[in-house]
Amino acid sequence: MYTLLISIALLLLGYVFYGRFVEKVFAPSATSLTPAFAVNDGVDYVPMPTWKVIMIQFLNIAGTGPIFGAILGAMYGPACFFWIVFGCIFGGAVHDYFTGMLSVRENGAGLPELIGKYLGVPAKRVIQVFVVLVLMLVCAVFVYSPAIIIGDMIAPDSTTDDIICVVVIMLYYIIATLISIDKVIGRIYPLFAAALLFMAVALFVCLVGRWPSELPEVWDGLANRNPGMGSMFPCMFISIACGAVSGFHATQSPMMARCIRNENKGRSVFYGSMILEGIIALIWASVSSWFFFAGGNVELGAEGVKAAPAVVTTVSKGWLGGFGAVLAILGVVVAPITSGDTALRSCRLIVAEAFGIEQKPIRKRLLVCVPIVVVTTSLLLFNILNAHGFDLIWRYFGWANQSLSVFAFWAATVFLVKYRKGMYYLITMIPALFMTAVCVSFILTAKIGFNMPDATIPYISAITVVASLVVFRLIYPRLRSKNN
Repeated sequence: MYTLLISIALLLLGYVFYGRFVEKVFAPSATSLTPAFAVNDGVDYVPMPTWKVIMIQFLNIAGTGPIFGAILGAMYGPACFFWIVFGCIFGGAVHDYFTGMLSVRENGAGLPELIGKYLGVPAKRVIQVFVVLVLMLVCAVFVYSPAIIIGDMIAPDSTTDDIICVVVIMLYYIIATLISIDKVIGRIYPLFAAALLFMAVALFVCLVGRWPSELPEVWDGLANRNPGMGSMFPCMFISIACGAVSGFHATQSPMMARCIRNENKGRSVFYGSMILEGIIALIWASVSSWFFFAGGNVELGAEGVKAAPAVVTTVSKGWLGGFGAVLAILGVVVAPITSGDTALRSCRLIVAEAFGIEQKPIRKRLLVCVPIVVVTTSLLLFNILNAHGFDLIWRYFGWANQSLSVFAFWAATVFLVKYRKGMYYLITMIPALFMTAVCVSFILTAKIGFNMPDATIPYISAITVVASLVVFRLIYPRLRSKNN
């Protein structure tokens, strides 16, 4: 319990002090015209109140990410708290702030356009394809679980009902992504975000009231407590994404960059939302630690994806009573649907941006949206009919998600090298180097990748970092020469 309290305090201090430092480095302007006013198409570029933008940004980047990810990460032991705290302050919140604010500066540009400007056209082409694939994976991941849960409620062991639920959810996605962002997302999502926060606060109060002294603390040891989940490095850093660093957020921040009224609100919207998500991840990591290591009733095993929903359902119903059951449905069903919804919207915008398709006419929105939905739905139906499909797609999603953060970090690093004097670029380059090592070592050693021996991980990571530094050093003079 002391680890939880100290960790929450560190996150709040990180927002106040390091968040302010990051904001100072970027140097927002209170007088600059934001895309919400400069473009304002009444569909995707719409000025909204700051409090509402914060709540939508929080729900967009959260969903079940800080819940399921923290539960999976907690299986490794107390070391997960270090990653959530320091990953969030120095990694995830910085990542979200820069992708959001760079989008504001570039008139609401999406991630591929930002990558193209700072990393070059070839990188832009790669990331355009990669982002669309990742967002379709996000839709698949965040539709599959709620569809299965709802289907089981209607008729257990019936694949037909699961398929019907998938189709219904995808139809909702089409409607939601076609309507102006302030009509559905702007009105409903703040309520869902508030409920998700209330759920976390209620669990925190329960934890403090119970004060489970048997919870493992960080000073009890940071060794991997569940080797069956894989090597702690890099696997834990792939499992805990949304609570620490998540490349998916780089696709969501530009959505709110198109709605923010003032650049000076960027720290509260982008950096602050990530800190909130980190706090939720900490609470769920503590709850999960009790279940896995201190007498809970969820069996610890390698198939962590299966254990996560069981923890959410058991805790919500057992600790929070009847109202907790409603919150469980919100957390496990509604939250992932909202993340899938915004993922599809972001996917539509990125595809439209790539092909220069104006999105104000609804027929042109349909032209982009329908093919994406068809492909994603086909992927979902394959997973339902294939017993091992979801496990496979979940693992690829985890790696692809973190790989996006690598592109975003390096783009922000180039921005700082070009437009800021001194060595301020280190605030993004250090997490860029770390996440590059994580993603490369994971795909080379994971079973879904090249399945190299775990003993090679230190060497792969070292070579990756050195190679990245060499390339950076070679292009550094050229970047400085283009400094405006």
